[in-house]
Amino acid sequence: MTTELSAGAIPPIYREIYDISSINGELIHKDVYKCLLSTFNLNTATLNVIWDLTTNCDSCVTRTNLYKGLALVAWAQQGKSPSEKLFDNFTSAEYPTPLLSDLTSVKELKTQLSLRLNPATFGLTYSEIKQLDSVSVELLPEKKGIFIKYYEYVVSSKRFNSRVTRRYTDFVALYDSLLGCFPYRMIPRLPPKRIVSDATFLELRRRGLQRWLTLICRHPVICYDGIISFFLTDKGTDVAQRMREIYRRAPDEFMTSEISAYAKKLLPKNCTEFASSREQVRNLVHVVSRLKQITDNEVERRNSDARDSEEMANQLKNLSTMKGGHINSGNWNQMQKGFTYIAKELTTTSIKIHQHSAMEQITICERLALLLDILLAHRDLCDRLEKGLAHDHQLALSKMLTLKKRKIQGVIRGTDSESVEQLEARMLTQENIITNIELRSDFSLYCVHMETQLVHAYLDTLSPIIGSLITLRVRSNSELADIWRQVLPTAEKFFTFEGGAINGETSISK
Repeated sequence: MTTELSAGAIPPIYREIYDISSINGELIHKDVYKCLLSTFNLNTATLNVIWDLTTNCDSCVTRTNLYKGLALVAWAQQGKSPSEKLFDNFTSAEYPTPLLSDLTSVKELKTQLSLRLNPATFGLTYSEIKQLDSVSVELLPEKKGIFIKYYEYVVSSKRFNSRVTRRYTDFVALYDSLLGCFPYRMIPRLPPKRIVSDATFLELRRRGLQRWLTLICRHPVICYDGIISFFLTDKGTDVAQRMREIYRRAPDEFMTSEISAYAKKLLPKNCTEFASSREQVRNLVHVVSRLKQITDNEVERRNSDARDSEEMANQLKNLSTMKGGHINSGNWNQMQKGFTYIAKELTTTSIKIHQHSAMEQITICERLALLLDILLAHRDLCDRLEKGLAHDHQLALSKMLTLKKRKIQGVIRGTDSESVEQLEARMLTQENIITNIELRSDFSLYCVHMETQLVHAYLDTLSPIIGSLITLRVRSNSELADIWRQVLPTAEKFFTFEGGAINGETSISK
């Protein structure tokens, strides 16, 4: 909805409702806005029209769109059909005031969301983190491009109910933008790029991109930033270029966070926590990396066993069709029947081993890889913080000056409802915070403290991962043993078993 509102025609009650609905005086969460609309006792069809006219693909509602929604509600209560024409034909001194009912449910929902979204109160379990979003990244089979060939991925998000096509370069643009906006948060590493790509490399990179995007979209702070909704929902062309253009001047989190001025008060009293948690994570990186390597090797061995079983089946098939000729064995025809039977069972075994291997890859290896990705992201964050705080500070000051000019120019052009004086006063207050490098240092340490809590939530996955490993191994061995147990009675008809092998004994024929 592009209609502009006249600031002088905004009734005071609109601002009061905004204060009730907004979280920390910022944007309004869509769930809160939906709850607010439901309190006005309008029919569902009318509410849907108002919703469509005042919301977009972002997860939040702006102050201006809230005001438009309240005006449309008031007109709907007067019996008018909500539409943009109502604003075009508006001539009164003030926009109409809606008839209010009890807003307790709105206040309660806002409080719940503010606790969940406030970075000062992470405290999320891994189960709660998983609820933030579920994403998938699937590789399209054919290459794109006329001269320079490249692959595309279909990216889906449950939270946004979206499905978009992205290139690897789009992921790189998102990564770079996130590092600029969230220098003190865990931004995992992207999987590498390679000029010559085979099927194995492409599958490994697809898995890496899915893990990367999963961690980003489930971060309790980052997932609510506008850049995430842009990446997951925008269907225009040149996504990477537009993303860089839109967000390259965006202020970092320290410049916009409400807790920048008092982050020191939120830090733990034990000042050695940063060093100890850093050392702990480094040790965890080593251990989890080895666990992942071991399980990856085990999966590869299983795949190798499956290939060997398939090859043995093929060779036995060759024997089963080979003519006896001069073979002086009265049992040859009998053996050939056995070769046919065992070849069939070996093929079944090969398929079963491949299935077990694929399940272990998803259930064990990928979950360990996700845990390792976030541990490495924490280690990188600590290294980045140690090396780049002064650089971040200077870059932020430069961005602040640019942002200040652009915002004031925007007010002068009438693109914002606040006055120039109000905006300058607000930015002056924030400027005193932004220019204080000690506050930035405190804020960065606070962020690392919160990110460490997030790592601990992910560490809780180790228990179910090991439990799943044991369950899968028991199931796999049991199913394979059942196959051979069923084979044995028939195999006895065709083959001679020596040395008590049937009873589980072993011997060497001399």
